[in-house]
Amino acid sequence: MELKVNIQVSVDGVYQSNGGRHPDFDPGMERGGWARPLFDDESLTYVGDYYQRADAFLFGRRTYDMFLWSWGTGTWGSDQGDNPISAALNTRPKYVASTTLTDPTWTNTTVLSGDLVSAVRELKAQPGGELQVHGSGKLAHWLLANDLVDELTLLVAPVIVGQGERLFPDSGPDLALDLVETRAFPKGIILQTYRPAGRPQYASDPSK
Repeated sequence: MELKVNIQVSVDGVYQSNGGRHPDFDPGMERGGWARPLFDDESLTYVGDYYQRADAFLFGRRTYDMFLWSWGTGTWGSDQGDNPISAALNTRPKYVASTTLTDPTWTNTTVLSGDLVSAVRELKAQPGGELQVHGSGKLAHWLLANDLVDELTLLVAPVIVGQGERLFPDSGPDLALDLVETRAFPKGIILQTYRPAGRPQYASDPSK
């Protein structure tokens, strides 16, 4: 399977769940809910179709809990019926990277708690099309740093949040990217799909 990351970010690189402010999932975050008003029928259809392509899903712990509540067996998620996102998440294998989750309640969930690099490589070696990561910003950054990502899709929302966790911190490994698709949706969200392409090339010092 190819490992594909899909994550929404603001122009200033903040990643956060699509809903409004939630004290458990986004503790201390005062500016929640900035993405949802910017989704339109076209972008929502794209997201639903993307989920339907998945053969399996990989999550970080916090995103897994949030998705369980919003799309799975939680009070809100149980009302989603045949929503394409809920249908995909509830019928396909789910893997969660966690050292604290021991008894997941969401059906078809496997916890990855040991050597995560080896575990992800084993998942990628399985037959199938796509192992998808949605949200899970810290996990996504770690996967990129460990050369485990085959494709990265950013849904860049036209907003500067000015607060919150950034997908890419001030320092970290460098990575070149090949742009394979870009698309603009009616309300201004820009889709950018990249494939990792090794390390960047840097211009030489012109003074030498």
